[in-house]
Amino acid sequence: MSDSYLIKPVLNREYPVVTHGKGIYLYDTKGKEYIDGSSGAVTASIGHSVKEITEAMKEQADKVSFVYRSQFSTEAAEKLAKKLKELSPGELNWSFFVNSGSEATETAMKIAIQYWQEKRQHEKTKIISRWMSYHGITMGALSMSGHLSRRERFEMTLQKYPAISAPYYYRDANGKTIEQCDEAYAAELEKEILKIGADRIAAFIAEPIIGAAGGAITPSATYFQKMKLLCDKYNILFIADEVMTGAGRTGKMFAMEHFRVVPDIMATGKGLSAGYTPIAATVVSDRVMDPILNGSNSIMSGHTFSANPQSAAVAVAVLNYIEKNKLVENAAQKGSYLREKLERIAEASEIIGDVRGKGLLIGIEFVKNKRSKQPFPRKVNLVNKVVNANFAEGLLVYPANAGKRGIDGDAVIIAPPLTITKGEADELIRRFKRGLDKTEKALAGEVIL
Repeated sequence: MSDSYLIKPVLNREYPVVTHGKGIYLYDTKGKEYIDGSSGAVTASIGHSVKEITEAMKEQADKVSFVYRSQFSTEAAEKLAKKLKELSPGELNWSFFVNSGSEATETAMKIAIQYWQEKRQHEKTKIISRWMSYHGITMGALSMSGHLSRRERFEMTLQKYPAISAPYYYRDANGKTIEQCDEAYAAELEKEILKIGADRIAAFIAEPIIGAAGGAITPSATYFQKMKLLCDKYNILFIADEVMTGAGRTGKMFAMEHFRVVPDIMATGKGLSAGYTPIAATVVSDRVMDPILNGSNSIMSGHTFSANPQSAAVAVAVLNYIEKNKLVENAAQKGSYLREKLERIAEASEIIGDVRGKGLLIGIEFVKNKRSKQPFPRKVNLVNKVVNANFAEGLLVYPANAGKRGIDGDAVIIAPPLTITKGEADELIRRFKRGLDKTEKALAGEVIL
């Protein structure tokens, strides 16, 4: 495609052209088959070409695909909001629909700030977030992100929001118990609150399980309980970024359910429509909505395509499909199966340092020395070697950052569609093992990738 004028991620790279997909598989113009082992960008959660979804798309398109939210509501958008109310924990009852995860987290930030404005506390505008986090690419969302490589080009224009450590036990434990680590993480949050001043902080935002910035870094069962207690103590809202983890990905409908903590505001996306159409949501609790309903009665945010009926109808169909086919339960079961297989591979591997995650969101961190946990030098570009070796074997895995600073380590995420069967999981493992073997031989100088 040398005459292409499409701006691709790497401008001078030739990308295979996909012709179609079916279930967990994708096919290119040369007929090569790929297992979508990362659901694209951890998005295509029910697989490709699901007839029930394409039929729902056509049915809505035959009615109306777009109306402007300032002029009309639609049955599709109302149904989706009601569905999310039923599925979301606690009093997360109100939905603001946008087009992407970046917009959802940025809207969450704006709603948190507006909440305090409605309560006449206009100075509460700061957001506390964690290093090794990624909340989106728009400027507000990127300001909240601790993903150093994605911040780098725009650092001079961003807010200095990232402030505290992520629960990275693989590197932080070093003789300490998980409980001691959690106490240290909580103390770090409290210190930052006191440093900034609780009267200036609107919210704390965190991914339940860290995605691209950390390769499925997963907290303990009590980590978020400690963090939420501090938020409540200092009158700070808690925003959960469930853009990657929501809609069943981790073996619960929303990952915060693993930790028995209900956020004040939740962002979700990706699996909400399973990639069939762009849509995301900011889901807001009664507590946060009440002063807005009794005050300005309007949230200052919105986009042209917010709550469009075409995307809303697709999301309703996807959520119904997930429930009907018990895909949340399948994610838990097949996730445990895949992780067990990957842990066995890790034991025999010279370069896999850690396997982590929940459900079908599994992170694999690579190290040069398993004893010292020393990462590979940046010049080795290990994560690309792993991704490319797996790609050659017909398996898509998702690159992620790792390492103490979040930029000096290598990890990938394995996150296939929630529909994956045991047989398909076995084939995924076979392809991953071949890609890993090829990578290890390349590092030893035996082959060239």
